Amino acid sequence: MRKVLFIIAILNTVTASAQDTLRLSLAQVVQMAREGSIASKQAATVKETKYWEWRTYKSNYAPQLQLEGTLPGFQKTYSQVLQPNGTVLFQPVHNNNSALNLSFSQGITATGGTIYGATELQRFDDFDRNNTLYNAVPYTLGYQQPLFQFNKLKWDKKIEPLKYQESRQQFISDMEEVAVKASQYFFALLLAQVNYQIAETNLANTKRIQAIADEKFALGKISRNEILQLQLENLKAEKSLGSALRDMEIAMLNLRAYTGLQQTGKIALALPPSEIAMQVTADRVLVEAYKNNADAIAFVRKVVEAERDVAQAKGANGLNAMLTANLGFSNSAVDIKDVYRSPQNQQLVQLEFTIPVMDWGRSRSRARTAAANLKLARYEVEQDKQTFSHLVTTQVTLFDMMKQQVQLSAMADSIASEKYQIANSRYSLGDLSITDLSIAFQEKDQAKRDYITALGNFWGAYYELRYLSLYDFEKNEKIAYQ
Repeated sequence: MRKVLFIIAILNTVTASAQDTLRLSLAQVVQMAREGSIASKQAATVKETKYWEWRTYKSNYAPQLQLEGTLPGFQKTYSQVLQPNGTVLFQPVHNNNSALNLSFSQGITATGGTIYGATELQRFDDFDRNNTLYNAVPYTLGYQQPLFQFNKLKWDKKIEPLKYQESRQQFISDMEEVAVKASQYFFALLLAQVNYQIAETNLANTKRIQAIADEKFALGKISRNEILQLQLENLKAEKSLGSALRDMEIAMLNLRAYTGLQQTGKIALALPPSEIAMQVTADRVLVEAYKNNADAIAFVRKVVEAERDVAQAKGANGLNAMLTANLGFSNSAVDIKDVYRSPQNQQLVQLEFTIPVMDWGRSRSRARTAAANLKLARYEVEQDKQTFSHLVTTQVTLFDMMKQQVQLSAMADSIASEKYQIANSRYSLGDLSITDLSIAFQEKDQAKRDYITALGNFWGAYYELRYLSLYDFEKNEKIAYQ
């Protein structure tokens, strides 16, 4: 408890003279980074991009309606006309050929085919002969079915939902990564501020001890060598104070830059708690990580994409066919009303195909390559799963170790502070050498630095667990962002 009060006093002393001091906790710094950092804005932009890609994918399965036209299609020129005897004459052309076509189409996921329909009206004006002709297709309905080809709609329906879910979880992961980095900048500044106050305190203590030593030297109780040693310690303390101030300013600038903090003035950081009310096990974290982490979704996606590539390679074997069938009505007349009276039946059935006669094993090689890539993808995913599991297990172990390290460092800090107080008193009474006092100085300072470092490692491990599992083990709920 004394240790905590001492460090809080240090942080308050660092900026007590500045009225514009901004005092921040670790949670506030993390929240500022999530809201104002460039990294968080990049993550939000990527999320928005993925959302619109998802909307584009969804639109592929909805009916498509479009209006096409040429209005007007006027031209006045000379055009070459081939004569029966093989000669060419250039004849004047002066006409308007306008057309409107309203069509719809709907893809069929199960088969990869397309249902389509259209209605069309065309008007031709011959200005040289002063006549007008209309042509219309009141309606036509048809179906187009690829045969022996890759069904993109079916595979997209398997892959795109995985990609969208992965992007949503990746956004949460990116925001938690922001928290990890923000905590690192927080503790870098916290340690720099503690080092600065230590340097200030050490300089003051060195000057006080030197004053005592000067009196002892005047009485002949200590040697000239000890006086020189204290003068050297004083110079070291002044240099340390300058270096600590520089490091503190740099750490403060780094924190501002990362969090997007615009407010000027000093920053004083509150010491985070050394305990977190949560219990975790490797099995529990693994379960949540495989349910929530974007990498876990990517494991499934990568295998499905490799399976899609196999299907695509087999579909591109050179044997392709397209079956098209439609029926409807059409008519032509000199009056627009007449084109819709007693239209003529229109039908079409067509099968187009290409059959490779000799491709020198190209299609077979593509299929074999895709199959080998599928096998490789499965091995890579299996390896990635093992690495991921090992990473999660290691992080849980590290978190438990850091809890213990914080406790041990706190005890060491308390002991070193008490030892320094005793050494300081003994030196004032002439019962301790300057060398032993210097050692007590160093041990006290290092113990305090070790405590801040251990605390930073502890909270870093905590945010790493959140980053890997995307789960809040304090609240026992999944992490979510708007």
